[in-house]
Amino acid sequence: MVGGMVMTHGDDDGLIVPPWLAPTQVVVVPIYRTDEERAATLAKAAQVEARLRDLGVRVKVDARAHLNPGAKFYEWERKGVPLRVEVGPKDLEKGQLCIARRLIPEGEKRKIFLPEEEALGSIAARLEGIQVSLRDRAIARREANSHRGVTDWGEMKEILQGDGGFVYTGWSGDPAVEARAKEELKATIRVIPDEEFRSPTMPARCISGEGEAKHEVVWARSY
Repeated sequence: MVGGMVMTHGDDDGLIVPPWLAPTQVVVVPIYRTDEERAATLAKAAQVEARLRDLGVRVKVDARAHLNPGAKFYEWERKGVPLRVEVGPKDLEKGQLCIARRLIPEGEKRKIFLPEEEALGSIAARLEGIQVSLRDRAIARREANSHRGVTDWGEMKEILQGDGGFVYTGWSGDPAVEARAKEELKATIRVIPDEEFRSPTMPARCISGEGEAKHEVVWARSY
């Protein structure tokens, strides 16, 4: 499952973990220079942690003193934690929190600054929004690489020997058909999709041209 998640949601900066699966959904990073600032920001970080836990959010405070904030940001972004809350002296003065997003909406910046109550009250909705966005992106990518309703062996061959992708066809259940595909096209049946993932219309004929289709199947090549 982890490998599939990395392939589906990862980017050049590392993991992007869907909030429903993330062991840590929000990491709180206190930022300080002096001992006085350290005490104040750690206290506020603890308050933020408690508030988020009360909201059912899986949250962690990164209070490690031997790492600077930049190193912490880099580490948590690589690990794919959906949201980061930063608490610094200026935030305390203004009564605000900084929220940094691992997945940045198009046209927006990574960080947003909000009044503390508004920031905390928005966390649950933001996590849900990230979950939905990742799901929609994954579905769009899957469908962009899927070829449904293929009924001709030659068409399947052209697709698989061209740009490739997932080819949805009918299959009679005859293992000889898969053996032929493996020999001629270097392709195999990857899955008999569950109802949720099937095409709107069940293919009537086997992709071989012989026999009725008993299943819709998905063909693909290994690269």
